[in-house]
Amino acid sequence: MIAIAHGVRSVEVIRAVAPYLDAEKEARKLENREAGDRDGVVVMPGAIDLVRALPADRWGVVTSGTHHLARARLKLAGIPSPKVMIAADDVVNGKPNPEPYLKGAKSLGLNAADCLVIEDAPAGIRAAHGAGMKVIALASTYPASALGEADFAVPKLAQIRVDLDAERQLRVTIG
Repeated sequence: MIAIAHGVRSVEVIRAVAPYLDAEKEARKLENREAGDRDGVVVMPGAIDLVRALPADRWGVVTSGTHHLARARLKLAGIPSPKVMIAADDVVNGKPNPEPYLKGAKSLGLNAADCLVIEDAPAGIRAAHGAGMKVIALASTYPASALGEADFAVPKLAQIRVDLDAERQLRVTIG
């Protein structure tokens, strides 16, 4: 099930596996349960440090989850909600369609080609590339072998370093 569900909007997964159900109603119930579920949910090592290294106006979240679920998970992790968040309920076409990432870049006031995405799912990698963005794959939910379409891959988020130079240009290093 993870092969079709992770990185894709819940409503689309439900439509695919149970077309006889009211997909929107079932997706809302599922996301509400997930938002309240704290069992086994842990902060990914390096996430807080990475977010703190980024200027608030230069990063956002583009997720296949709803705003409700994303905010619940960010709060649980102690990560502030970003200025820009594009969620499943903001788009007509979810990942792997590039719409979510294009909307995210526009909301940040950036050209898509100037954006760097950190993704952990093949659908998200395809969406980011479809938007014309570079992608660092995080081998967490999927093994690195399943994320081969990315420009780079890392096993741990803590391997991504971000620095801001004198001209406020972000420099990203991996290692």
